[in-house]
Amino acid sequence: MRLFSFINKEKKQSLDKGLEKTKEAFFTRLSRAIVGKTTVDDEVLDSLEEILISSDVGVDTTLRIIDRIEDRVKKDKYLGTKELNKILKEEIMSLLTETEQVITSSFQLAPEIKRPYVIMVVGVNGVGKTTTIGKLAYQFKNQGYNVVLGAADTFRAAAVDQLDIWAERVGANIVKQAMGSDPASVAYDTLKSAISKNADIVIVDTAGRLHNRINLMNELSKIKNVMQKLLPDAPHEILLVLDASTGQNAIEQARQFSTATEVNVLALTKLDGTAKGGVVLGVSDQFKIPVKYIGIGEKPEDLQVFDKVAFINSIFGE
Repeated sequence: MRLFSFINKEKKQSLDKGLEKTKEAFFTRLSRAIVGKTTVDDEVLDSLEEILISSDVGVDTTLRIIDRIEDRVKKDKYLGTKELNKILKEEIMSLLTETEQVITSSFQLAPEIKRPYVIMVVGVNGVGKTTTIGKLAYQFKNQGYNVVLGAADTFRAAAVDQLDIWAERVGANIVKQAMGSDPASVAYDTLKSAISKNADIVIVDTAGRLHNRINLMNELSKIKNVMQKLLPDAPHEILLVLDASTGQNAIEQARQFSTATEVNVLALTKLDGTAKGGVVLGVSDQFKIPVKYIGIGEKPEDLQVFDKVAFINSIFGE
């Protein structure tokens, strides 16, 4: 129990440090907006709206939050600024709960999940996609799982080399082919190898950039189709990796990829380097796709399974 408590404390400290810029930017502005105020009036709500939008929560999600707070102000008749943090926290929690899926708080597969569990990772170049795959492999290996990586981003030499380094570093098997090879062929060979090795988890990298959305859609569909020849329900996860520091651009990428393929979970990277942590709420709410992983630092351990309660408590300094 004491070891478990230590691990939780260490994880919380890492989360607090990773979200420090977002918390400071948000609360500094919020404190200025309500100084001298005793009630939540239109001026306070206008300031809150501006703060949420500037934190890259997004216009649609911000207006939804403001509407809910306005409803509570009308219902309660009198609502002081001291209660604003509490109700803001509750409304943000409510929005995240709407897109919540049942996931464990650690990198563990539920006992009933069939092996191999296949994760197809998508995202544009530069968001930390390959690094996220490496960190996922590291975390899963630490749980004792047999992991196989598939280097299906055959258009970028650095992607294959980087994944190769991660595979060696964490002790995972990797399947790769020559540059320019058919990505679907790599994915097929990866899954075939994983099945033969009785692997627990397969993580397949994909190209971060193709000529247009039609090419992207066709390529990702082809990769899915060839894997389904070996495993009909593969991939079990289509994980979209987004760079949180790009703010609204991350939301636009989510829009593009969610129309190109059936993205069902998100990973937000580089939260430690930005004050735009509100994008976690915006992208999850707007596309109704749950955030499963967040990156809050460079170390492999700094990729965490997203815990909405811990995340919100950290933002609110609790």
